[in-house]
Amino acid sequence: MTRLGLPALSSLDGVRRPAYDPAGVQVGIVHLGVGAFHRAHQAVYTDTVLAADPTWGISGFTQRSATVRDQLAPQDGLYTVLERGAGAAPPRVIGALREIRTPDEDGGPAARIADPRVRLVTLTVTEKGYRPGAPTVGHLVAGLAARRRADAGPISVLSCDNLTANGPTLRMLVARHCAGSPDADRLLDWITESVAFPSCVVDRIVPATTAADRDAVAAAIGVRDEGAVVAEPFSQWVIEDSFAAGRPAWDATYTTDVAPYEAAKLRLLNATHSLLAYTGALAGHETIAAAMTDPALAEAAHRLMTEDAAPTLTLPDGFDLAGYQDAILRRFADPALGHRTAQVAADGSLKLPIRLLGTARDRLAAGATPQWTALAVAAWMVYVATRRPVDDPLAGKLAAATAGFTTPASLVDPLLDLLPPVPYPVWRDLLVAHTARLLHDTRT
Repeated sequence: MTRLGLPALSSLDGVRRPAYDPAGVQVGIVHLGVGAFHRAHQAVYTDTVLAADPTWGISGFTQRSATVRDQLAPQDGLYTVLERGAGAAPPRVIGALREIRTPDEDGGPAARIADPRVRLVTLTVTEKGYRPGAPTVGHLVAGLAARRRADAGPISVLSCDNLTANGPTLRMLVARHCAGSPDADRLLDWITESVAFPSCVVDRIVPATTAADRDAVAAAIGVRDEGAVVAEPFSQWVIEDSFAAGRPAWDATYTTDVAPYEAAKLRLLNATHSLLAYTGALAGHETIAAAMTDPALAEAAHRLMTEDAAPTLTLPDGFDLAGYQDAILRRFADPALGHRTAQVAADGSLKLPIRLLGTARDRLAAGATPQWTALAVAAWMVYVATRRPVDDPLAGKLAAATAGFTTPASLVDPLLDLLPPVPYPVWRDLLVAHTARLLHDTRT
């Protein structure tokens, strides 16, 4: 079967094609971390604006693996987004990715960031990309230093990852990395004057693409697409409108304060996703939707949002809290996506502090008992103790901490040492009680 690419574009049927000539697009964005989420989210938003302004094409860099480069380069950067679920639109070919490279090719991200035509750097490198030793911040600082030397003008850096205050957090990490750089003071001064770090909140469920998904795309569009991605119809992007060198006219929600939207998403959607992933996996459910068919787990998801998370939130004016919560549960229950519990459960040691522990602290400080938040964390503890291998950057430490446990307390205590503290004795008591029940259920 013919492979997707520019020569095949005009002959495609039953698919939405770019409303512009991809070959005529100029790169204006450098993106770090060209995974499925970026291709189903930010690149789609960018694709929509290119017919009106073709100066915002994307130069994408993988993190380490050449897999995505090898999938997309033979296709001239083109790929298909296949929506699944209620309200799904026809397949759509995206042309926004005009370059796709690994970090060690053609001067890496630094050479592209130094190009004066580039006005924006975006990132989707997951929580792991911001850990000490991860290469992302180093690539970014090298690019900013090269841009200063080239006198290429101001630029904005937009983190699109699930971090609290992702803009200020990235700015802090960049400043810390600069401290060890040659000419650090001048570079820091230039960054302060010329680089914006707006925050944003992104939301779209994007399960890992399977061979069956690629076959479905080929059947739908008539050509083979090795870079296809699958996503739900829903998509949201809330952006702090604070850019140093302009931005694309994305169809997003712009605000001066992202924090309320961020807290709502992390504590309601992401926290509930984690709860369902761990409790669902322990109950033998392979997908989030399957977990939602279990009445006990569906009730736990609802009560985590309504009883634990919602009371900790300060929401924007007009925010429909009940509607938002109901929409989350409907999205999770949609079986069309096949979002695997194992995928959501990955990297829990990084996700739980951001998604769950803030809620636990806030509710305990208010004299409340965060039962459902504790259930989610306890389920993670049992999950990492009973599943091998565990997909987590702390997998070795998790294995050592859980080796040979004999009681719920002997499982909880060493794992608590690996998480940021929740300084209330009742928190440990809750975890031990939930862990005891989960271990009993798992063993029986």
